[in-house]
Amino acid sequence: MLIEAGFFERSVLLEGLPETLSVGLAALARPVALADDEVLFSAGDPGDGFYALLDGSLKVVLFSAQGQEQLLAVLGPGAVVGELALFDGRPRSATVVAARPSRLAFVERPAFERYADDNPALYRHMLKIVGGRLRHANDVVAARAFLPLPGRVAQVLLQLADDFGRPLDGGRVLIHTRLSQAEIAHMAGAARENVSRVLNELKRTGAVSRISGYYCIERPAVLAAAATL
Repeated sequence: MLIEAGFFERSVLLEGLPETLSVGLAALARPVALADDEVLFSAGDPGDGFYALLDGSLKVVLFSAQGQEQLLAVLGPGAVVGELALFDGRPRSATVVAARPSRLAFVERPAFERYADDNPALYRHMLKIVGGRLRHANDVVAARAFLPLPGRVAQVLLQLADDFGRPLDGGRVLIHTRLSQAEIAHMAGAARENVSRVLNELKRTGAVSRISGYYCIERPAVLAAAATL
């Protein structure tokens, strides 16, 4: 399996990199393939580099000491995962699992450091990615503290639309990944039964629909208003 030379330039999170840096990163990367439900890395594993998702999807999860699972995020093609290891070298803070068969590109930390030392702009770009992650984490914490459940569900759906959205006519957005109500509930920090009621109400009012098993945001402005703090 080859790494596409222009992938890092096309990546959602790495867009804006000069072409020379994109090509240089691709030369450092090695391919990784995951089967459905295969673990990429677990919390506590060594932080030995970062991954870029070429295609497929990944789940980022935390497990309690009792084995309870908390779904933090679902990542789609173009996402970068494990980038914190580039800066602190500490063990992984969460577990990442393939939500379906996936292809990734892996760049080891020592190789990245050597390349970035010669190209400091790459460090600045990766810091922007880390900053974006922190801002998103702050938004999630704020939502759980201040938004009622419908707003939290709306926030989850809008985030999924950012990651997996396919535009349709009339401003509608199809979330092109299949998620259960339980997974949406985990991301919203609520019980599945309560989230089910919210989703049914969104469908009843026409804000959300289901198309071939996928959620479709019919009225993005309604969800955006609900998710506003």
